[in-house]
Amino acid sequence: MTVPAQGPHDLILTRQGLRFQGRMLPCSIGKGGITTQKREGDGATPVGTHRIAGMLYRPDRLAAPAPWARAIGPGDLWSDDAADGAYNSLVSAPYGHSHENLRRADPLYDLVLVLDWNMPPATPGKGSAIFIHQWRRPGYSTEGCIAFSRPVLHWLAARIELGTRVIVPPI
Repeated sequence: MTVPAQGPHDLILTRQGLRFQGRMLPCSIGKGGITTQKREGDGATPVGTHRIAGMLYRPDRLAAPAPWARAIGPGDLWSDDAADGAYNSLVSAPYGHSHENLRRADPLYDLVLVLDWNMPPATPGKGSAIFIHQWRRPGYSTEGCIAFSRPVLHWLAARIELGTRVIVPPI
């Protein structure tokens, strides 16, 4: 993979963390490492140049972080069932296919930046729900997402725009 030319508003994953606007931000990645062959359930963070496709937040826990952010409602889910026609997209409860609940009891999804990985349209089995979200604790890996401390995540959300590039090189 050729790494694209990088601009000052790109988020660039490195071995030391994520570089953005002259800062190196500590982050966690998928427990499966970085991959060029992303598959559903592999726990890996996909290599590529991704874009921020959306921002979701819990309105009962924080104010809208940006004018374009969408509130997470009680029935909001994310389909992770490769056999589902709505695979890798926001869906609503009740829902008969495998899914991830976006309105979690823990704070991990209080603020979520949705990456455009495998969308639209989604290729079944190529991976779903690749987000930027809050980490459990430093060094604790994700299921394929990129995660930050709550203060860093909020700092990022205040500075990015819809379409901001997230570059994940094959490091």
